[in-house]
Parts: sequence; C-alpha cells; structure tokens
Amino acid sequence: MQKRSETNPMKLDHILDKIYPLPLPSKQLLLQNITEVNYPKGHILLSADKVEHSIFFIKKGIARVYTRTLDHEITILFCKEGDTLVSMKSYVLNQKGYEDVALLEDSELYELKTEKLQKLFAKDISIANWARRFAEKELIKTEERFIARQFRTAKERYQEILRDHPDLIQRVQLSYIASYLGITQVSLSRIRADRS
Repeated sequence: MQKRSETNPMKLDHILDKIYPLPLPSKQLLLQNITEVNYPKGHILLSADKVEHSIFFIKKGIARVYTRTLDHEITILFCKEGDTLVSMKSYVLNQKGYEDVALLEDSELYELKTEKLQKLFAKDISIANWARRFAEKELIKTEERFIARQFRTAKERYQEILRDHPDLIQRVQLSYIASYLGITQVSLSRIRADRS
C-alpha cells in the first residue's frame, strides 16, 4: 500500500450545494436532521443483505463500493471527500441493495436518515426538489459508469483515474483498482509500467 496523501475535510454546506442549491431556511432545516459520525478503516457502512436507512456524505475518508459473487468481490466505484454513499434500491424501493460499502480509511461522515428526509418532503418543497436532483444525479453517475465499462478499455479507464482522481492511486490498494478496471493485478502492473 502506498503512502496516504493528505486530504482536506469537505464542508457539508458545499456537499449539499453541489447536489442542488437550497434556500437558506430549507438548508437550515435539512442541516438540523444531519449528524456527524466517525467509523474506522474496514467498517462496512452499507450491506447488500439488508435494507439501508441512511444516506452518508463523506467529510473525510474514502470508501469502496463493491458487489460479491460466489468466489470474489467486484469493485464498482470509489467514493471520497464530497461524495455520497447510498443504496439507491433501499432509498427508492425500501428493499435490500445490490452493493456493500467498506471504508478504506478512518472516516468522518455526515449521516441523513432517509425516514427523516422523507418527512421533510411534506414540509418543504425545496428539500423535495433537492432530493429529486440527488436521485437524478445518482442515476446519471450509474449510467456513466456503465458506459465507461462497456466502451472504454481498462487502460483508458486507468488513465481517467490518473487524470481525474490521481490521489486514488496513493490511497487505494492496487488490487481494488484492478478489480474496478475488471482486470488482474498483473495486467494493471503492465498498464502502469507502460506509462513509465
């Protein structure tokens, strides 16, 4: 594992605004329902085998979203400061999700219980619109990941990581990055060697 790079904590205001800007009274109402939580490296934050009842926003730390097959785990994506962690199937349908989420570092998170959020929908149309935009953006991210997996090579996707999220290479085990790219660690080593 490479040396971990220093990261700056992400402010909750910035995370919420990135999803959809809220009028100040609505934002204050939403903030009153969000709590800060801390979990250690290795903690399983969300599980595929149960209905999840929280949305998490990463203040500081990194997480791996993955799914399990009979004989191994497949990494779907990595989330870091400013990103959202949610089981969309639990959020939308109140059913068990598809993915597990494990923290790869000691992490500071903001937690919003979905039950509290749903109660706010009836009180504040701006919060309801914020949640609609949140769900729409999560859908687009899923679509983009699917297209990338189908139409870009592992080398192209690795180059995207280097360009868009170079800190991941310092913070995430190479075996997880290889799994994310859908290749073996040996193949990833070859791709990395080609760049030198």
